[in-house]
Amino acid sequence: MRALFLLITLLPGLAVAEIYRWTDEQGRVHFGQRPVAGAEQVQVRPQVVERDEHTREREARSQRLHEARREEQLQAEAAAAELRGARAHECDELRRRLARIAEGYSYFRIGADGERIYYSDEETDSARRQLRERIARRCS
Repeated sequence: MRALFLLITLLPGLAVAEIYRWTDEQGRVHFGQRPVAGAEQVQVRPQVVERDEHTREREARSQRLHEARREEQLQAEAAAAELRGARAHECDELRRRLARIAEGYSYFRIGADGERIYYSDEETDSARRQLRERIARRCS
């Protein structure tokens, strides 16, 4: 806040700064903000640059290119965020499934006749191992 106040107080002084020009004993020309003996005040006017049509078109193309790149960057960031969200959801689901195995749930699949076919201990251990491997690959 202090810096802003200081900047606001100094800006008017910078806008009305006076420039002085003088020549020393060796014939060198000097410019400064403080008057010295024999110095004359120089009027400094801002330079107005008129751009031709070609320059304005080039600047407009450059601006469109910049905006297109920024839009691509925003889309890439959004896609990456969506991918991170999907990955997090997948990891949560894998961890939940692994926790269910650790809790002693019985795993089964539905057979062609609609009956439950329960996994053996070896199949359960294999499922647990596969889940851990997928978690290690996808969620690290």
